Amino acid sequence: MPDRPYTLLSCAVSIDGYLDDASPDRLILSGPEDLDEVDALRAAADAILVGAGTVRADNPRLLVRDPARIAAREAAGRPPQPLRVTMTGTGDLDPAARFFAGPGTPLVYCASAAAEAAGRNFKGKAAVIDAGPELSLAAVLQDLHIERTVATVLIEGGARILGDALAGRLADELRLAIAPFFVADPSAPRFGLPAAYRQTPANPMTLTSLRRVGTVAVHHYRLGPNPPSWPARP
Repeated sequence: MPDRPYTLLSCAVSIDGYLDDASPDRLILSGPEDLDEVDALRAAADAILVGAGTVRADNPRLLVRDPARIAAREAAGRPPQPLRVTMTGTGDLDPAARFFAGPGTPLVYCASAAAEAAGRNFKGKAAVIDAGPELSLAAVLQDLHIERTVATVLIEGGARILGDALAGRLADELRLAIAPFFVADPSAPRFGLPAAYRQTPANPMTLTSLRRVGTVAVHHYRLGPNPPSWPARP
C-alpha cells in the first residue's frame, strides 16, 4: 500500500525558469485557457497544497471556480471543494488570508514549536495539525493519505514545496506551463532550487504531452516508473 497520495505538481514559469518576479505584485505567467485547465485539475483532486510563502505572497483561494465542475464533484458524492492545505514552520500567517475564507475547513500543518500559537491564531478558521519538531512534506503527505483518506493531491507551489517534492521523490507527475518571456532577476523565486534530484541526464523525466494552451506551452511529465493515473485530464 502507498504511504502517500498520488501527487501532481503544477506550476507556471517564465522561459528562464522563474515562478514570479521580485515586485510586490504577483506576476501573471499564464492566461485564461491555462487557468481553466488548472481548474479542471483542482476539480479532480482530493486536496490542494501550497506552502506558507505562497499563502503570504499570492493570497490564493485554492477553490474550483467552474460551477459545472463543482456540481460534478457533488454528484459523485464528493465535497464541493477539495481540501485546502498548507504547511508552516512558524505559524506566521494572516488569518484574514483568502486561504482561510472557505468553504470548508482548511488544514494547517505546523512544526511542534508553533502549533499551540497557531491553534489560537486560526481558531475557528482552520484545523491546526502538529506535524512534529521537523516539519516535512513527506510527513504531511503521509498524514493526508493515512489519517484523512486523501488519495490525490495537487501541489501548486511555491519554490521550496516544489523542490522538496521533486528531490524527495514525493511526486508522480509534473505539469509545467512555460510563459514566452524572461524575468532575468536573480532576486526572484525560481523553479528547481539546487537539490539532489532523481531526474538526471541518466534518469530523465518522461514527457507525456506538449501542447500550446493560449499563450503558454504546457509540458506534462511522468516522474516515476508508473504510468500517470491522475483521475481526470483537462
